[in-house]
Formats: sequence, structure tokens, C-alpha cells
Amino acid sequence: MAENRHNALGLSDQDVLSMYETMLLARRIDERMWLLNRAGKIPFVISCQGQEAAQVGAAFALDKDKDYVLPYYRDMGVVLTFGMTARDLMLSAFAKAEDPNSGGRQMPGHFGQKKNRIVTGSSPVTTQVPHAVGVALGGKMEGKDLVAFVTFGEGSSNQGDFHEGANFAGVHKLPVIFMCENNKYAISVPIEKQLACEKVSDRAIGYGMPGVTVDGNDPLEVYKVVKEAAERGRRGEGPSLIETISYRLTPHSSDDDDRSYRAPDEVAEAKTKDPIITFGAYLKETGVMDDTLEAAINEKVMKIVNEATDYAENAPYAEPEYALKHVYAE
Repeated sequence: MAENRHNALGLSDQDVLSMYETMLLARRIDERMWLLNRAGKIPFVISCQGQEAAQVGAAFALDKDKDYVLPYYRDMGVVLTFGMTARDLMLSAFAKAEDPNSGGRQMPGHFGQKKNRIVTGSSPVTTQVPHAVGVALGGKMEGKDLVAFVTFGEGSSNQGDFHEGANFAGVHKLPVIFMCENNKYAISVPIEKQLACEKVSDRAIGYGMPGVTVDGNDPLEVYKVVKEAAERGRRGEGPSLIETISYRLTPHSSDDDDRSYRAPDEVAEAKTKDPIITFGAYLKETGVMDDTLEAAINEKVMKIVNEATDYAENAPYAEPEYALKHVYAE
């Protein structure tokens, strides 16, 4: 049997099975969305594929009853862990009236759900970073026990919003976790053309916070560093910068052709480190999961995805006059 790393982190067998199931659910919803898009049923997909381990590992390390998450557009694993459902996500993809994010107004990936403390993101990348810093500042001023967790891509780490947010959080010792999901490409621009430093986490020292780079394909590794960062934040020791290294297995979005800027061999090589496969293998090696249980989990997940798809496809669209609601004073 392989070394059991999860028990050492305080995670039970059931915890890691829940992690695996959430990762698989994110993947299966995403795959279904691509099929729906290609069938002309939904207009747009922006994927989490290849980044589920980082998202789910991180979200599992937070307190779902106290902490706030400010996800970026790929973060299906984060929002599912925090309480959003497959049905919610499908309603958003189909732009139906019941879409919890925006009532069908916004394109997919603009997650927001007040009851689960998922703070709405806006379309320009990185704007969620100063918002997270503001949430942390508000929490500190009100004496609340909360951490603000914000994610962004490595392309976003080059934007002014990131630098201003990180600087402010560092100066004021705010309980913020900045997590950069480095998937190697900012749309079509590879990492070596985006930044001159070796790692995104190298930037942390400039803002007076610890910075760490971890394997984003390993949910346990991500869980460990996010847990430590959350504890630092709660103790009043300020923010942390975490960089998770993974690979975007799909094109940037359903409107992108990635064959124009990266070789098929590169994508094929990355698929050998697919976190769904590697974490599944770890669970089998430690005796937590066998083939029968794996098949049962997949069957359960597919049932959820099928029901969510059917529900959302048949749900009503918003009334046309609803387009003017929340625009002008009523």
C-alpha cells in the first residue's frame, strides 16, 4: 500500500472521497457543457479541466460557514465545494431565469451566490483581487473571524489590480489568501512571455507576505498550504500568496482554437498528469477506493449531471422586461 498522506493532514478517508467526487463532478459538468456548446444549445464554455485538484483542495481547507471566496471564471471546483450545485451551473450555462449568478444576464463563469459567500466576479480579469482585500478589511474592522480567498490566473498576476491588492493587504496585514492558478497560458501567451521572474510566488516578498509554489495537480498539497495560510490569516499574521502549477487541458474557451499556439503533443503529455486520474490512482493505492467504488461514484455523478442538464434545458428564460431590472431606480 502507498503512503497515506491524507490522514497525516487530518483528512479522513471520507473527506478525500468527497474531494475526489467534487473534482469528478466539476470535470463531468464541464465535459457536458462542451457537448452542449458544440450542439448549439449553450453559447459559451470556459473550462476548469486540469485545474480541479487545486480548486477543490483549496476550498476544502477553508471554513464554508465563515470564509468568503472570490473565484475567477474557471473555478467550478471552488464553487461546487462552497455549495453551488450542478443545477445552478447548468442554469447559468443555459442563461435561464433561475441562474443564481445573474438571472441569465451574465456569461458563464461569473460566479456569485450570496447564501454561500461566493462573491460575484466581473468581466475584466483580476478585479476580484481588490474586492477580496476589501472583504478582508471589512471583516477585520468588524472583528469577524473570516478569511477572504481569491483566485486568478498567472496572466492576471501581471495586472495592476493584483499588485495594488497585494500591497494593501500586506501593509494592513489582512486575512487574504491570494491563489494564482498557473495553467501556463494567458489565453495564447505562454508563461515565459508573461513574466521575467521564475515563479509567480517570487513576488510575495515585495508585499511582505510568504509565497509558495505547489503542485496544482495534487489536491492534498494544495489543501495543506491553503490550510496553513488560512490559519495565519486568522491569527492576524496577514496575507499569503500561493501559486498552484497545473495545465489547462482545453482551449482557453469554446471560442478559442489552441492549435494555433501550442502543439498537440504538449497537451497529450499534460494529460498524463491529469489530476482526476492521478488522485484516483492515489486513492486506490491507499486502499480508500477500488474499481467498484470508482464506478459507483462516476455513475452517481453522471446522474447528477444528466438531471441538471434536463432541468436547466427545460427551465424558463427570464421575461424580456427583466432586462431593465436593477439597472435604473425603480
